Amino acid sequence: MAPSTTSSTSATPPPSAPPPFTLFDADLTTAPKPFRNPNAKPPSRRVKNAKQIISDESKRLSSINGPGVMDKPTYINVEAPPSVIPRKWWCDITGLRAPYRMPGSGMRYHNKEVYEVIKQLPPGVDQQYLQLRSANVVL
Repeated sequence: MAPSTTSSTSATPPPSAPPPFTLFDADLTTAPKPFRNPNAKPPSRRVKNAKQIISDESKRLSSINGPGVMDKPTYINVEAPPSVIPRKWWCDITGLRAPYRMPGSGMRYHNKEVYEVIKQLPPGVDQQYLQLRSANVVL
């Protein structure tokens, strides 16, 4: 007897690879969050901008002291003496701290290398640099 070529069991195709994972497949809103307190509530505190804070402060002070009378320092009437800290000067070429000033033109510079660059500037360019910081002298 000859063996039959048909078999009673059907052949199944080999398993295929899973489809590629994308970020659209990741739905993080439905993922469990065990680190979160289920009884937590969002804060009910309202955030105010500076204009609202100043307005509320002036209303509060006028109700306490009377209109126009402010004896204590507040956000509105802060007055301070002039600063005793020396002013910071900046280089006209590099924008770095400038401890030196060129006596002829008044340009400020950071170090010796910048000084060499300033000395080689053509006439009138130094006034253009000074004009950037509104320190140019028109003769």
